[in-house]
Amino acid sequence: MALPAAVRVRAPARLHLGFLDLGGALGRRFGSLGLTLERPLTDVTVARAPVDSAEGPDAARAARVRDRMRTALGLEGAFAVRVESALLAHGGLGSGTQLALAVGVALTRLCGQSLDARAVATVIGRGLRSAIGVEAFTQGGIILDGGKPTDAASPAAALPPPLLSRLPIPANWRVVLVFDTSREGLSGDAETRAMAELPPFPEALAAHLSHLMLLRALPALAEGDIATFGAAIGEWQRALGDHYAAAQGGGRFSSPMVADAVAFMEGQGFAGVGQSSWGPTGFALVGDPSQAQQLVEVLRHRFASFTNLTFDCVPGNNHGAEIRVMDAEASRGGV
Repeated sequence: MALPAAVRVRAPARLHLGFLDLGGALGRRFGSLGLTLERPLTDVTVARAPVDSAEGPDAARAARVRDRMRTALGLEGAFAVRVESALLAHGGLGSGTQLALAVGVALTRLCGQSLDARAVATVIGRGLRSAIGVEAFTQGGIILDGGKPTDAASPAAALPPPLLSRLPIPANWRVVLVFDTSREGLSGDAETRAMAELPPFPEALAAHLSHLMLLRALPALAEGDIATFGAAIGEWQRALGDHYAAAQGGGRFSSPMVADAVAFMEGQGFAGVGQSSWGPTGFALVGDPSQAQQLVEVLRHRFASFTNLTFDCVPGNNHGAEIRVMDAEASRGGV
């Protein structure tokens, strides 16, 4: 069978809603909950070419993934990478993982290999703490993973955490997003140092958060109960925000302006609010599409003087990345 000429991948953003246990008292650390968004998207096309090239936003990072995958898997040939759109870097949306998975999966499909997103993540060193990005790419929805073993010698320590639960996002739920384009969340070495310097994570807090997740948040999600689910997420976010405060300038949010917008939404009665990962992106969970859109309009008016803030009303993504394999004619015509 002839190999394709190009592969296009459109990968969804995700929110990382928090960890269950940073201490690992029972032998596993982290444990993450994430929510997949219908937009914004990472949109990448990888094609066979006479020479390597990379263009578009975040092209240099995409090229590094291509080169690493080619070396690790012994792939032959040159490849052109075109990034049509990329997620806001270090904004709490999973930009690095989604770009890496999009390039890696496209490249393996282009070369006739069938590596899934989890295998690609292992090759390129993604999913070191959380499998949220991998599972958002694979199938979307709201995802809970089982964390990583504290024993670094365990074979599982080198793999993304196992998937424990994946539930669909109810069709009528919306996520109101608050973006601060003037700031970036922690990443790379700075994130590693911040995690190492955090105070010890209380075992009692880990037990409470795990209980909150298993017997409040997830059952409410399964029943489509936005009020109970949102209240559980808000409580979890407050506890984690207080724990991270020393690494975020003393507050629950890395952006004071996002903090103001989120506080306003909470004051309007939306309990499921918080910050994704290290931010600066903030969010609120809303159970009615029209109410969510009205909230966005109110936010745009109220915070019009905060020119670095933007807002959006986004449905959840329950299908993961879209992958399109193209023949030579389709790749020449563009997509």
